[in-house]
Amino acid sequence: MRRARPGAVPRGTGGTSSARRTGEERALASVDGIHAENSRREPAADAEPQARERNASRLWHVTLSVSGAKAPVTEVRRALEQLAHDHPFLLTSRYAGDHAEIRYWEEARDLHDAAAMALRLWGEHRATAKLPPWEIVGLEVIDRETYHQRVAEGYGPPPATSVGVHPY
Repeated sequence: MRRARPGAVPRGTGGTSSARRTGEERALASVDGIHAENSRREPAADAEPQARERNASRLWHVTLSVSGAKAPVTEVRRALEQLAHDHPFLLTSRYAGDHAEIRYWEEARDLHDAAAMALRLWGEHRATAKLPPWEIVGLEVIDRETYHQRVAEGYGPPPATSVGVHPY
């Protein structure tokens, strides 16, 4: 899984190849394998801005909740600290012996992609960070505007919770 800084071009969307340039459609093959070269359309004049807008990444605020069998809190803390090291956008983690909540920013094209990456996070880092064998029990993914609106209205994360790994 690739993690990038905000504003970075996601893999597979930024570069143009010599075979296909921005705004140019690639040839499609039919079910029989016959190329549909003759059915190629001329790209619309405004196709490039639409393609850029469609592929543009957005920031999503993710809250992932996990739970499972009781584990020593010192091991849970160490594992979450390692996860924070492995995953640079981790904002806060709160934990107890049998559950944890992780908040972070994810850069993705849309909600579906952000949620899919969030659902893979715990399992993909389980071995490297030595995370407990807990299951995901909750997921919230909201866009940047909604997050800032909630914070402005007083519904965001508690202001006393600073960045880092904290017990409940």
